[in-house]
Amino acid sequence: MPPTLDLSRTRHSKMIISPPRINLRRAATYHHDKGPFSATSSRFNFDHLMFSPPPSPGLPSLSPPLRKPSKGFAGFVRPRRLVRYILYICGLVFIFYAVKWLYTQSPVLAFLSRPYDHSLVSRADLPDHPAPILLTDSRGRTSWTVSIPQGSEFPLTAEEFTNVCEKCRETAERVQQLRIQKSIIPQTYLGFLSDTSGSHFIDVKEAQQAGYLPAPAPADEAQDAVKNLVGETVEGTIPKPVCEKSLTFVLESDDAGLGKTLMMLWTAYGLAQNEGRAFFIDDSRWAYGKYMDIFQAPPREDCGPPPRHEMLPCPLEARHLVVSTWTAIDLFGELLVGASSDDPLERLKPSAQKKMFNLARLGHDALFRLNKDDNVYVDNRVRDLTARRIVPKTKGKQNGLAIGMHVRRGDRHPFEFQYRSSYMPINIYAETAREILEDKFNHTGPHGAEDAVAKSHSLMILASDDPMIYRATELKGATLAQERIKLAAKQEMKQPELDRNVMHKFHDEAFGWEGGFFSAMFWNLGQSSSNADVEAHKKSPSADAIRLRSLVGRAYMMDLAVLADASDVVICTVSAVGCRLLAVMMGWESAMEKGNWVNIDGGYGWRGVSS
Repeated sequence: MPPTLDLSRTRHSKMIISPPRINLRRAATYHHDKGPFSATSSRFNFDHLMFSPPPSPGLPSLSPPLRKPSKGFAGFVRPRRLVRYILYICGLVFIFYAVKWLYTQSPVLAFLSRPYDHSLVSRADLPDHPAPILLTDSRGRTSWTVSIPQGSEFPLTAEEFTNVCEKCRETAERVQQLRIQKSIIPQTYLGFLSDTSGSHFIDVKEAQQAGYLPAPAPADEAQDAVKNLVGETVEGTIPKPVCEKSLTFVLESDDAGLGKTLMMLWTAYGLAQNEGRAFFIDDSRWAYGKYMDIFQAPPREDCGPPPRHEMLPCPLEARHLVVSTWTAIDLFGELLVGASSDDPLERLKPSAQKKMFNLARLGHDALFRLNKDDNVYVDNRVRDLTARRIVPKTKGKQNGLAIGMHVRRGDRHPFEFQYRSSYMPINIYAETAREILEDKFNHTGPHGAEDAVAKSHSLMILASDDPMIYRATELKGATLAQERIKLAAKQEMKQPELDRNVMHKFHDEAFGWEGGFFSAMFWNLGQSSSNADVEAHKKSPSADAIRLRSLVGRAYMMDLAVLADASDVVICTVSAVGCRLLAVMMGWESAMEKGNWVNIDGGYGWRGVSS
């Protein structure tokens, strides 16, 4: 008999007895485990209670069922959400176009506040002389501009030109340092603040619009207009609108020579054309007098010059730039100097040489037009010299060679080392001319022989600042480039014969141009020898002095014009600026590619403006 279950010995006084209808046996299919055949079987345990069968599909679920996405756009996006998305997009588009409109309508950035927290800059806050000034916006960023007091004299003096340009360079470097210190990450600028040099310069007009500089009163605008520019002084005409960009070249220099100023003038014109600037010339303080006494008026612009307080000597990105011989090299940098080092005699790279040459050529084509009387004389002179080298009865098929020579003396010495303290010997000019003739005609005659006829019709055309060169035996037979205005030597001047037994009024001893063109002699033209002064270039010249200086300039220009137009080959020394001007007047193809410009001063090539 199996033992019975005795529950009286358990520790629990109460026990829950399951109802007899509850079957504790697991289903046969649950975990593939067969349950006990009876409740009292030894195989019985409670492990099967740890697992519950899956819920019945007929019972309610404890979590809400997942919503099935409906097909179509209307079922995926609610109307409210769609409207909200459209408003977001419209707001972003509005902000984008609003910011774009602010940047395009005004060059001044919207976030720029009044400098130094002033509501407006009053005239008392600005310096009473031309100078660059620092500006700071509300975010602490620094920029700069140039302040020229309204009503200032135009053009600026030489000292003011030099001082302002030096301070511009220092101010630009200072602003750049302040920007770097306040921001490690490079900042991006728009409009006029976005320049490649990183100078953070604000032009005068934009500075006035932003309140950095006071705007001129209507009564001061007419007084501030520049009225003495060459070709722009016509009275009674309708005022032209102010040019968008301009470059004004000031013809004033402490260099008595005309060649360096002319080369700078031509190159500045070429730069102005490349940058889309209108070009003006000021001759109010030119040592040679009025520009139109030597040349014809430059091409007229369709717009007018800006007010004088907007014409700045620096920086190069200024909208209205004014350039003088003191600031041209500093502003244009290596483009005019032509050297990448401190050696002024360094040979130029071909690309830089041609670029400078082309700029100067643009200026020559537009500006080198002699006054009407001199121009007529030059044309007739060139026609006469050209006719001399034509061999008769050949219908122009057999011509001689015209060799031009430009001999510079005076205070200009050659670059070549052995002649730096003296001058290039005349025999070198003559030997070079003879070699050119031999190379040209020794094998061009019948049967490869010498063309003696053409050689006999060749001629040498000579121009020099020293009248004694015309008497040199090495250049005997040379023809003067022009005879309209000649620099005379003392020997050629007729001195009155006075009776030595009678006391006469003292007269200054006459002096000539023996030895060539010297600066001291030029500055003291029109003065007596007793009043000669080494500081004469700083004084206002008399009317007689201006007239004599203008004659010297006209003679120089006619010499160059005849040499360039009538000569097949030109021999000169590159140390003289006139020699470099002749190359420009001949053109790149003739002078450089065909080799018709011959320099006998060492191996130095054409280099534009330099020492």
